[in-house]
Amino acid sequence: MFLTIKTIHMCCALISFTGFLFRSYLMFIESKWLNHKLILVTPHIIDTIFLFSGFSMAFLLNIGLFAQGWLTMKIFLLMFYLLFVGIALSRGGTKYVRVTAFFLAIFTFVYIVGIAVNKTAISWFALI
Repeated sequence: MFLTIKTIHMCCALISFTGFLFRSYLMFIESKWLNHKLILVTPHIIDTIFLFSGFSMAFLLNIGLFAQGWLTMKIFLLMFYLLFVGIALSRGGTKYVRVTAFFLAIFTFVYIVGIAVNKTAISWFALI
């Protein structure tokens, strides 16, 4: 059961991030498809499954949300990731702000993946 939920969680993370990259591409080329209903609704469905599977794993392992430092950092950085995605896709006033938020979102996502892989808040720096 746990491995199934973990697989769903990892697949949703990949689909969510790929969707962000795709929507960013559509935004950068100023495509009319960015406002298509499917493009607007699908990320919310994927992200809901993504978050539900994450909380389910924490529940199955009996981990409190703030009991593990690495998990707390993941949740904290997830909020920043969502902020950067929002700025990159719609809330950034200028192209410069959107591009900056785009790269900050990518950096934050990669850092979160490093935390998940290494189970430490220092992410990929644990390998040094």
